[in-house]
Amino acid sequence: MSAGEALQAAALGALREIEGLGVYEGPPAQAAFPYAIVEAGPESDWSHKSGEGRELRLAVVLHDKSERPVRLKALMAAAEAALGGLGAVAGWQLVTLRFMRSRTARDAKGIWVGSIEYRARMMRAD
Repeated sequence: MSAGEALQAAALGALREIEGLGVYEGPPAQAAFPYAIVEAGPESDWSHKSGEGRELRLAVVLHDKSERPVRLKALMAAAEAALGGLGAVAGWQLVTLRFMRSRTARDAKGIWVGSIEYRARMMRAD
């Protein structure tokens, strides 16, 4: 399993613990609000002479349909807390997971979208 696939799977598992939030690997054809999409990539080399490593980006994009972004912001805080406690990643050691940025905006259809981005550095555990 690639570093991106392993990190995405770990993040999906952590976010699925948030009550009332649907969590998907990619944009769903149909989903009830609120929901989140978890994406990992691009990956770049972060190896050293005695081990294979990867640096990659992890993005969580939350969607909610409401008058105000109050619930979305609460879900974003819960997502940050869940990812802050991210531990085991299958086949890889998660060396760092650093918060990079977040943003909240409303699209043309009135749907609130919040994004949270991280930089992850991982070493193969083998």
